[in-house]
Amino acid sequence: MFRRIARFAPLVLAIGRLSAQSPAATPPAAAKPTLVVFLTIDQMRSDYFQRFGSQLTGGLRRLYDGGAFFSEGYQDHGITETAPGHASTMSGRFPVHTGIATNREGVNTKDAPLLDAPEVGASPFRFQGTVLLDWMKASDRTTKFLSVSRKDRGAILPIGWSRGPVYWYSPSTGLMTTSRFYADTLPPWVQRFNARKIPQSYAGKPWTPLLAASAYPEPDSVPIEALGIDYTFPHELPQDPRVATSAFANYPWMDEMTLAFALEGVRTLGLGDGERTDLLAVSLSTTDAVGHKWGPDSREMHDNVLRLDRALGVFLDSLFALRDQRRIIIALTGDHGMSPFPQLKSAIYPNGDAKTVRLDAQWAAFKERLDLAGVDTNAVTFDSGLLTVLDTAAFRKVNVNADSMALTFARDAMMVQGVMRAELITTIAKADTVQDAISRRWLHALDPKGATRLVITLTPYSYYQSVQYATHGSPHDSDAHVPILFWGSGVRAGRYGEFSRVVDMAPTLAALLGIRPQQALDGHVLTQALR
Repeated sequence: MFRRIARFAPLVLAIGRLSAQSPAATPPAAAKPTLVVFLTIDQMRSDYFQRFGSQLTGGLRRLYDGGAFFSEGYQDHGITETAPGHASTMSGRFPVHTGIATNREGVNTKDAPLLDAPEVGASPFRFQGTVLLDWMKASDRTTKFLSVSRKDRGAILPIGWSRGPVYWYSPSTGLMTTSRFYADTLPPWVQRFNARKIPQSYAGKPWTPLLAASAYPEPDSVPIEALGIDYTFPHELPQDPRVATSAFANYPWMDEMTLAFALEGVRTLGLGDGERTDLLAVSLSTTDAVGHKWGPDSREMHDNVLRLDRALGVFLDSLFALRDQRRIIIALTGDHGMSPFPQLKSAIYPNGDAKTVRLDAQWAAFKERLDLAGVDTNAVTFDSGLLTVLDTAAFRKVNVNADSMALTFARDAMMVQGVMRAELITTIAKADTVQDAISRRWLHALDPKGATRLVITLTPYSYYQSVQYATHGSPHDSDAHVPILFWGSGVRAGRYGEFSRVVDMAPTLAALLGIRPQQALDGHVLTQALR
């Protein structure tokens, strides 16, 4: 099926372009929706719609032109990573309430080994609460679903605790797999799809730009990209098929395969083929891989978004050939944004004051003070700006106040260029969270009564020196700003500039479906999007 779609891609994309430019791009109101499609694009900055808009001709163009687009959408929490972002997409709740605040504390566990794949197991064992799918099933127990992604956390967390068809990619085998939390064997349709060995078939294939070089304002020769290796087009997959399966996950073809797999699942499982409302969740991860390796301001990112647009166009046209588009609702967002390399002054993003920050000496001095005070230095950790107390008893035993000691580290950290703020989480809890977005986002990620005692915020676009690739994760807008888009039956198309959050998406979808959330939410209904 994947090769069949690819063969007819030019024709399907031409149909997509016509649809995007006609009034029919926004389907008229119809009967009850039979399918909700939730698309999460990993590391999708909101500005990509504007930056590349004139060259978009496929699915992104169609959804943007015919949908309700919230230009001021945010993942409004402090640790802008994949796991917390995906956990908020369909739960309507911030990481502080989903239990998924970081990638490190995400889905991986030895208690749920994978099927036919050697990577570490995964399940939603840390996730707390309910999601849109639970509310849909409470309204209609016959509801079907499917969730697919390149990443385990991208497939698992939007679905919550539901057991069923949840699949992701194994880079060591080239297979779509799942864990024993969900199944003991892969169903025949997944086995048939895997038997095509699509990743291996791309061994030795070069990734070349879709358009002429003059269509890309970004330079192609930037040695800081890709650690100075393979930083110019073309980018060729390894010739060895076994090696190619791992590299395949970082190329635009991965998104094409993920969408082809999702479409095969829709057809085989019968999603959207009745009067009930079913759910398809798709997380596309190549944008994240390209951004980390080459940066958000690279020619590679430009071409990747164009390819993503066209792949989504093929997917939507194929989906609409299977199901009545007037009875489909589509939501699209990103799990986080992205910042360019701090060592490279971007021509696109205002990172001129970015610094690379090193706190090794300050942390070593802090641990020396702990040791002199008789506190076990293993009682604390510092990672990604968070000072966490693992063993409060170690402080009580020697009558040392953990917060007072943490403030000595904050004092030293504030002397370092690139450090913007260093403060106790209990101090942050007293801030004006309407005016102070940084404090608000930290509180949406961390419980003031939890183990994290001190939070360090770097200046915008700055990185810790240990990070050698382009990345995200800060509470700043560059990493938090993502698209929020709704398309389909019941949606009022238009451009909306009001501040909105990804946690508002699930309650808005619930309103469109006429169902009730099963718990209190952090998000609210974006009524502007309702027809």
